[in-house]
Amino acid sequence: MALFGFPHWQLKATPEDGVVAPDERLPLAQTAVLGVQHAVAMFGATVLMPILMGLDPNLSILMSGVGTLLFFVITGGRVPSYLGSSAAFVGVAIAATGFNGQGLNPNISVALGGIIACGLLYTLVGLLVIRVGTRWIERLMPPVVTGAVVMAIGLNLAPIAVKSVSGSAFESWMAAITVLCIGVVAVFTRGMVQRLLILVGLIVACLIYALLTSVLGLGKPIDFALVQQAAWLGLPHFSRPTFDGPAMLLIAPVAVILVAENLGHLKAVAGMTGRNMDPYIGRAFVGDGLATMLSGSVGGSGVTTYAENIGVMAVTKIYSTLVFVAAAVIAILLGFSPKFGALIHTIPGPVIGGASIVVFGLIAVAGARIWVQHNVDLNQNGNLIMVAVTLVLGAGDFALRLGAFTLGGIGTATFGAILLNALLQRRASRLQGDVMPQDV
Repeated sequence: MALFGFPHWQLKATPEDGVVAPDERLPLAQTAVLGVQHAVAMFGATVLMPILMGLDPNLSILMSGVGTLLFFVITGGRVPSYLGSSAAFVGVAIAATGFNGQGLNPNISVALGGIIACGLLYTLVGLLVIRVGTRWIERLMPPVVTGAVVMAIGLNLAPIAVKSVSGSAFESWMAAITVLCIGVVAVFTRGMVQRLLILVGLIVACLIYALLTSVLGLGKPIDFALVQQAAWLGLPHFSRPTFDGPAMLLIAPVAVILVAENLGHLKAVAGMTGRNMDPYIGRAFVGDGLATMLSGSVGGSGVTTYAENIGVMAVTKIYSTLVFVAAAVIAILLGFSPKFGALIHTIPGPVIGGASIVVFGLIAVAGARIWVQHNVDLNQNGNLIMVAVTLVLGAGDFALRLGAFTLGGIGTATFGAILLNALLQRRASRLQGDVMPQDV
């Protein structure tokens, strides 16, 4: 299989069944409109995650577009996916830098080195998958392990979200209102608006915040001075990485989550499109890993395939990979607009804090969803003990010091889950092997 064996996209101007396959295309104007829709779909989380880490959201938007184009090339234009900022990096980046959640992170270079290390590990996993396949991943990280680790990440982030909105009674209430806004959008809307629940919820919450502050005088009003002063076109804020051992050891294990996440997304895309994506799994890992390394090298966040865009494909039934090229180009153009970045920075802190409560909670619930989808049996003592220990290690941010290195809560939860599962399941298998001949 040639590395860059791009398909010959067949024009399908009026699809009778409404389905456009990955190797088909729509007319240019329709492709551009659908690209805008995918750019909007990834927008909420891709902007929110960098803000939580103290990164320049303009740069992260820009690098999400660049990363998506790189992913498109590495996968030979065969895998319809968009790469956006990953929530899995938020907790470890904050832990590595001691960021307080306001403005740009002054110590972000330390986290960038860790993001690059994670991308490198992710890329190596991809190369190994290309060589030997994915069965070893599925044995090392079965659904009970990946679900526990994903949930531990969400619980590890919970104190960060709550602390960010605990400065005053108004901030706490405004965060609660933001949570309610997002919840209402999620439950009482349909179609594309529901897919954009974070973005729409943030907009509604900002309007309520403006009413409470500017009209009722309950807090600090939104300041649009930076938006007025910002230029329409310009370069984002670039940062250089610093390769700090403890930070790299803390952040690199996130690769485990990205592998599990990307594998699940590719299985979902395969189910929707009816195309076998297994030959491209290793290349997808490599593309995502290289995109993460590239993003971290200039000051952006680590990236991952986005469920939001998979949801858009499920609704539209348009899987053409060229649509994601259009979305990537749109993201790159937005990344070069300082006025767009200044507008993002006007989002009030309590509103961001409320959104983070929802997002971090959704991460935790995503772990439970993995268990449900794969019928994980928590009545088995091995599964029960592994999950219990993993969740407490993650939620309690249990750190292990290894000489000069410190492995934080997410790292200990990740490696602990893998090791405990391997040990307990092997022991259980041996016991079953000893008992079965006696029963017979």
